[in-house]
Amino acid sequence: MATYWHVIFYSMIGGVFSLLGGILLLSRQKSAEVLARYATPFAAGALLSAVFLDLLTDGLEVSSPESVMWSVLVGISIFFFLERFLRWFHHHHAHAGDVISHRVGMIVIGDTLHNALDGVAIAASFLISVPTGIVTTIAVAAHEIPQEVGDFGLLLARGMSRRAVLIVNFFSALATVLLAVITFALGSEQRLPIGILIGLSAGFLLYIAMSDLIPGIHESSPKKKLFDWRPVMFVLGIVTVAVSIQIAHRLTLVG
Repeated sequence: MATYWHVIFYSMIGGVFSLLGGILLLSRQKSAEVLARYATPFAAGALLSAVFLDLLTDGLEVSSPESVMWSVLVGISIFFFLERFLRWFHHHHAHAGDVISHRVGMIVIGDTLHNALDGVAIAASFLISVPTGIVTTIAVAAHEIPQEVGDFGLLLARGMSRRAVLIVNFFSALATVLLAVITFALGSEQRLPIGILIGLSAGFLLYIAMSDLIPGIHESSPKKKLFDWRPVMFVLGIVTVAVSIQIAHRLTLVG
């Protein structure tokens, strides 16, 4: 059975540990770019595998198929409108004299909201079982690494110092831990419909994989090369999480 220590430890892995990519960017930009290039397709595969092979299957065990599927659709829609709002806010409030400051603010706000939703997804998974929580953490950490590389790069390009970028992103990553603990606290007292929460989390992760990561893979793929490592990394992400699911659940049964 999951405890607060499970949630705190793994949400820190999903949030704070994922800063590794950004920290690498501060020290070795070329290495960070290579990491992001191959971590992005791996993360896309990992997210899809975690959603379809673990989150949804477990969610359907504790709630009706209709409520879970509706929750997935609502989760995708929430993320869609959240992104639309952030874009609208940026275009309507960024004036000539303060474009850079507004862009920096929107990047930080967007990243913090993203991290907070990751925390909800991790905690909701641990409310199902420890193996489900661990698998979700792997998928979250995988997609956070290339995202942090991108966020660090954007903030540096907007004129922030390396120290300021590191501090801002560290505190932003703590939103993962905070929301994970709050979600777990509410759910542990039977105050949350777990199946619906799992569906919402699956919707968030699906949106990230399908609208952000996968299109980015296609855009950055070499046009003239017949062979590319990105599809291989995509499949590797799927297989890695699929195998992790099987191992984690078997260890739980044995224990």
